[in-house]
Amino acid sequence: MITTDNTPGSPCWLDLGTPDVPATAAFYGAVLGWDYESMGEADGEGGMFQKDGKTVAGLGKLTEEGARPAWMIYYTVTDADATTQAVERAGGTVRVAPRDLDDWGRMAQYTDPLGGQFAVWQPGTNSGFELADDPGSLSWAELFTTDVAAAKEFYGGVLGWQFSNMELPGGAGTYTLVTPAGLPEERMQGGLMELSEKDLTLTDGRPYWHPVFAVTDCDAAVAQVTGNGGSVVMGPDDAEGVGRLAVCRDPSNAEFVVLNPVES
Repeated sequence: MITTDNTPGSPCWLDLGTPDVPATAAFYGAVLGWDYESMGEADGEGGMFQKDGKTVAGLGKLTEEGARPAWMIYYTVTDADATTQAVERAGGTVRVAPRDLDDWGRMAQYTDPLGGQFAVWQPGTNSGFELADDPGSLSWAELFTTDVAAAKEFYGGVLGWQFSNMELPGGAGTYTLVTPAGLPEERMQGGLMELSEKDLTLTDGRPYWHPVFAVTDCDAAVAQVTGNGGSVVMGPDDAEGVGRLAVCRDPSNAEFVVLNPVES
């Protein structure tokens, strides 16, 4: 369960870099019912997504040379500089060194030792998204990685995560569940799934994170994905105890999941 309570180690923000901001804003508006608010004079530079008047994510122009469009997930930390030191000690690399964004907070972006990219946010006046775990908002964060044991060691050391394992149906493997430090399993916020390099076709074999967005109707969301220039990688399928879900890509090939969760 993802919340907006600023628990250290929990997701608090996500944003998307894309080559075409207006087109991408229109796509997610159709799929997730988001409204888009530009943050600058140039509409193509970036802004914020909102759902029912609450900010849920950010959108910006992809400017990094050679980078692929992708969602970046941010995790709450109490000290971005100390986290940066922990990342480097654990074998990760710093993509964006800690920096202040006015008085909103302090951010940094990293790559884990296997290649997965993520970010952290030290809140100032802005704690992050205003809606989570509701339709049209982030409900889960998932890492596809080539080595779950190594990922657990890294993220456990850097963000203090707790882990538990769940066997997938039909002998499909083991799924590792993530919970912030010191919280019960009811606060599980994401998972780690081990895949071979040949199965990570989106990134040429490198691990990557993708977000899971809650929806009220998975099939209707998928119809909007395909009807607005996106594609479906897997599903829609029913996952026992989880809900109905589909792995999708937007028109720029950024990956995300839509999930209609089972009633708890």
